[in-house]
This record gives sequence, C-alpha cells and structure tokens, in this order.
Amino acid sequence: MNLRTWVGGLAIGVCVAAGAAPAAGAQSRGERVAQALSERGAPADLAVAAIAALPVVELRGAVPIGIHHFGMSWWRALAVSVLGNLAPIPFILLLLNPVTRWARRSRLGERLVERLLARVRRKASDIPRYEWWGLALFVAVPLPATGAWTGAMAAALCGMPPLRSLGAITVGVLIAGGIVTILSLLGWIGAGIAVAALLGATVAGLRSGARPAGSEPAGTEDPPAT
Repeated sequence: MNLRTWVGGLAIGVCVAAGAAPAAGAQSRGERVAQALSERGAPADLAVAAIAALPVVELRGAVPIGIHHFGMSWWRALAVSVLGNLAPIPFILLLLNPVTRWARRSRLGERLVERLLARVRRKASDIPRYEWWGLALFVAVPLPATGAWTGAMAAALCGMPPLRSLGAITVGVLIAGGIVTILSLLGWIGAGIAVAALLGATVAGLRSGARPAGSEPAGTEDPPAT
C-alpha cells in the first residue's frame, strides 16, 4: 500500500476500532443497516450475515455488531460473519471478468472499468507477486483498504484460479475474523490495541515513503579499490 492508503486507513480504522467498543455513541454504517433490518423483523443471524456480505463493512463491521448490538455469543457472531463475508466471493471470482468484458463495449463502461482496475491494483499490488500467500495475508489484515471483496477482485483480474483463490480468501477471512473477535471482546482495550497497530503501520508507511528510491543504509557502500 502507498502512503495515502496508510494515512486514509488510519483515519477510517480509528472509527472502526472505536465502533467495536460497546460504549461507542455514533452509529456506524453497519449499525444503521442492522437497525433497519431489525425494524423489518429480520432475524439476528440474517442481519449479521447481510452486513458481513457488504463491501467495505464486511466481517470487521459484522462481528462487533453481532456481539454488542444483537447480544450474540462471540462464536456465533464469528461463524455467521464468516459465512456472510464469503457468500459473494465465488460470484466475484467467476463473474467479474465476463462482466468487465461486457462493460468495455461502451465508452462509459470502459472508463468505469479502468477506474475499478486502477483502484484494485493500487490496493493489492503485492498479490500477483506472492499469489496464494499474498492473497491470504491481504484479506487477513482487517484494515479498511483490504478485505475479501478487494482480494477477490484482484485475484480474478490477475487470472488466479477461482478455487485456489477461494481457499486463500477463506483462510484470510478466518484470520481476520479471529482478530476482530478478540478486539471486540476486549472493548475499549481492543479499540486501543487496534489504534496502536494502525499507528504503527502508518509510521512504517511514512518511513518507507520518505526513504528515497534506491537509497542504501549508511555503511553499505562498496569499499574503495586498492
């Protein structure tokens, strides 16, 4: 990820981490969806699964809502969120390329597809290099710029086999679910840990972005010829 992604992820990640605490006052997007579904009589399991299936929100928003909004046990919230998060992934892996080819037939569709491709490549630039492990780790880190949706789009656009991609995304979702569940159970302590982790990632991104390309640490120059 580039510098802008880390800084933007920090700002949004603070809000996500704070939303994991039970005392958070402002309603998140996922909470608004949960409230709307509850008012229409949707069961808690269906509401949490639907939230986990949404892009951007995904599992990192569904697990704390299941635990703190619906009062679900952590294992039930995690299981339902994992299933909901994975539900749209096979369709993305199988249908994204045919849909983009069809959309390219028009000038407007061409522009929209190019914008989508540029955004996915910018967020998931390391996936083609490391393939299965790169995809699994990309999905496993519960940051706003990552997730199963973006990982699936990147895998499809890179030409990775759908079944192999689904396996890597499933592993990543399970790891992300464990991280989010632990942070949700810790409440404000978990929010503090999440913010600290995001701060550390931001500092690392700032240091990496500030280092000139091709520069080497002091002391690594070749010795003069004798």
